[in-house]
Amino acid sequence: MLDHTLKPEPEPLRRLEVMTGTGRRRRFSDGDKSRIVEETLAPGAVVSEVARRHGLSPQQLFGWRRQARQPVAISTDTQVPQFVPAVIEAPSPEVTGHRRGRSPTRQADRICGIIEIEIDGVTVRVGRGADAKTVATVLRALKADA
Repeated sequence: MLDHTLKPEPEPLRRLEVMTGTGRRRRFSDGDKSRIVEETLAPGAVVSEVARRHGLSPQQLFGWRRQARQPVAISTDTQVPQFVPAVIEAPSPEVTGHRRGRSPTRQADRICGIIEIEIDGVTVRVGRGADAKTVATVLRALKADA
């Protein structure tokens, strides 16, 4: 049965929690992280005490310690490309003669579009229409042997 009274019954008390502080994710610089990890490595240091002193959880500090022990991996994709000066030689316009009914060819026409790469005394000539992946593979192999 429904009760149609004008006064609603009082609601039960609820618990309300007030959070103080920044309320956002904190960012630590690499220097801060290394300084805090260094504190944990001191003789007699307790990780949970160091973490509490800096407002961290021990798990987070153990994660930082694990990261500090891992070697720094250098990705070849992120390396800055190294450039060397390009030497451009002007081709001489010498005529080499007739070839079977064709017009005379110049030496410049024969070498036009050729790239010459020298690595540790080894010269690679890349002609017009060469596959970029193949050239890259050859150059990587040369660099690995050097």
